[in-house]
Amino acid sequence: MNARLLTTATLASVFAGMLPAWAADTQLLNLIMPDAKVLAGVNVDQAKTSPFGQYVLSQVQSQTTSGLQQLTALTGFDPTRDVHELLAATNGGADSHSGLVAASGVFDVGRITALATAHGGTIELYGGVSIVEDPKKEYGVAFLSSSIVVAGDLANVKGAIDRQKTPALPAAVIAQVQKWSGAEDAWAISTVSPALLQPGPGAIPIPGVGPAAAKNNVFQTIQSAAGGVKFGTNIVVNAQVQADNAQDATNLGDTLKLLASMAQLQAKGDPNVTALAQSLTVSTNGSTLNVSVSLPDEMLQNIIKQMHRAMPPKRIAEKK
Repeated sequence: MNARLLTTATLASVFAGMLPAWAADTQLLNLIMPDAKVLAGVNVDQAKTSPFGQYVLSQVQSQTTSGLQQLTALTGFDPTRDVHELLAATNGGADSHSGLVAASGVFDVGRITALATAHGGTIELYGGVSIVEDPKKEYGVAFLSSSIVVAGDLANVKGAIDRQKTPALPAAVIAQVQKWSGAEDAWAISTVSPALLQPGPGAIPIPGVGPAAAKNNVFQTIQSAAGGVKFGTNIVVNAQVQADNAQDATNLGDTLKLLASMAQLQAKGDPNVTALAQSLTVSTNGSTLNVSVSLPDEMLQNIIKQMHRAMPPKRIAEKK
């Protein structure tokens, strides 16, 4: 799966209320591969109700998996229009293009299939389901019904078809997904240390993410992480990190506080950065670190845009 999705997922998890809760669709969860390392989801209907939610959706569209890009290119399919809920997962490494996107919504299967084949797509029948494949037969899209679709590399799409009625995710991962998806509008879970994940070209550098973070870095003590964002007038972000032990959790919390202070100093009075630093709350409970941030919608968008502008020229060129 394109690592840019992981960056988007991380943004969502590092950002998370006043809106109705929801839980991930069990039908979609049943389709996810059992060895998924990173999972992310968005309540698209709820995201549309706030400017920041719309911003997150635009990032998902522009930095999403190759499978979903193929779907959009072949059919003109628009996730922000046609989808109610989006669930994505990858079991590959940072440079892997394997992964799966499962979505619920309202789909005109005949029209989308016709458009795909008209643009060079081919049809393969597998397990009684028609898979629309790209001309190179690397990626596929399968409509399991008029309301459920999966997209990704062919191996994972076929695996999802096989798993329709037999849940394969470990119970502990399902519990995590239900916890975060039931409380947040966009969420992400990493069952492995984020230090093992490497953002793709053009990604915003995130502390603790990438191979360099695994070398004598406090972030290498992270065993797993999860978080989510609540959309509204104020954007409320919650994140939870599991460290090796209580001392490591405390060290991680102190490091985050230090980074916030340094950012505030370097910002030279920038009100957006100051507000972010002042809204940060960090607490520990044993080996668990809890982080929360709450900011007005527009202010959070401005901060993210500033981060993009601060990217080195090479990264910006790669992103284009």
